[in-house]
Amino acid sequence: MHNPYSLLIRSQAKKKLQGLPKTDRFRIAEKLEQLGRNPDDSSLDIKRLEGDPYFRLRVGNWRVIFERHDVVRIITIEKIKPRGDAYK
Repeated sequence: MHNPYSLLIRSQAKKKLQGLPKTDRFRIAEKLEQLGRNPDDSSLDIKRLEGDPYFRLRVGNWRVIFERHDVVRIITIEKIKPRGDAYK
């Protein structure tokens, strides 16, 4: 069993999450919990973003952009965006 990571959610991501429809909000929250428990979980759809320290987690049509700090076991959720906007 891995030690879980702490999730740090930036205020813009938190605001976005709070404004989402309930079903999306629950799905994303569930995936974030899973991410915190084990960011290497192969059932999560995670890709490293090129040329960035960031990763993206795909949740349906939403993209969660995050940074991973393995030494201190913290995951920083930077943005939550719809698929088309996530990489701008």
